[in-house]
Amino acid sequence: MRAFLTTATAAALLLATGGASHGQPPADAPCAGQIHPNPGFERGTTGWTAGPRIVVLGDAARPAHTGRAYAAFAGLDVTHSDLLRATVTVPPDCNLTVSFWVRTTTTETSRGDYLNVGLAVTGIPPKTRFSLAFDGGAQWRQYSMSSGTATTERTATASFLASETAGNGATAFDVDDVTFTLS
Repeated sequence: MRAFLTTATAAALLLATGGASHGQPPADAPCAGQIHPNPGFERGTTGWTAGPRIVVLGDAARPAHTGRAYAAFAGLDVTHSDLLRATVTVPPDCNLTVSFWVRTTTTETSRGDYLNVGLAVTGIPPKTRFSLAFDGGAQWRQYSMSSGTATTERTATASFLASETAGNGATAFDVDDVTFTLS
């Protein structure tokens, strides 16, 4: 009789807990979540390829979108370019959405300074997705771009290239919270 009670108790426990565990717990879905290690630049340029002096700490006058740090481009009224980029791996059958926030401050009076934002994906010709000029606005604005899905693993590179021309006013482009989200 005691063996019967133990078996009955075990059966009741299995029913109450949803059954016996078979093998390992399910793995995280491969097409879910944010995959870049440093989307808000809080750890400097970790995970990014960046030119000199790209990442700065915000202050009361120019705070970051979130956190303390952001990427700052141009703003010198000299002819030059600044580049920031990151590459991630996109698993098969996943879509990658890259979202980012941009703020623009300027003394420019004509369009001569630009922030070109692109997404290059293995097997798809690279192209500029956004070309932002001085009229972007002094408030943070969010933009997004997607890779689409494919049956094979791909690499995706998001790039931010600021070009500034001397003599027509200084334009600073600030970028923050660049998320690389799989779905």
